[in-house]
Amino acid sequence: MTRARFDELIHPSTRLSLVATLAAADWAEFAFLKDRLGLSDSALSKQLATLENADYITTERRLDGNRHKVRARLTERGRDAFTGHIAALQEIVAAATPTDPATSPSSPRGAGSADDRLDPPDRTGARHGNLP
Repeated sequence: MTRARFDELIHPSTRLSLVATLAAADWAEFAFLKDRLGLSDSALSKQLATLENADYITTERRLDGNRHKVRARLTERGRDAFTGHIAALQEIVAAATPTDPATSPSSPRGAGSADDRLDPPDRTGARHGNLP
């Protein structure tokens, strides 16, 4: 199993979308990726080159009739990096999600308002304005 690891290279939204798209396919054609991600030829080429330089993807250029076509796929290293990044994001979200809504500070039944925690009442219930 891949360990959770936040990946700065994959994290920018364009690359994350690109890698997620490639993770769902064996190979993906350049034109498909361009349309799916809404990128220009040059922007997609730049993202593919960045990922290929990190050995996260491999590209293949082939002749189709009289036109060159490019397709891409994730390498094993790229798939591991993506899986680890997704696991790290899931851990971040899980840590930020209250497990019991009744104890959440934003819950009406929870720990009370921020004022209650910063300026607690004395035994009589009076507040004295002793905020830090």
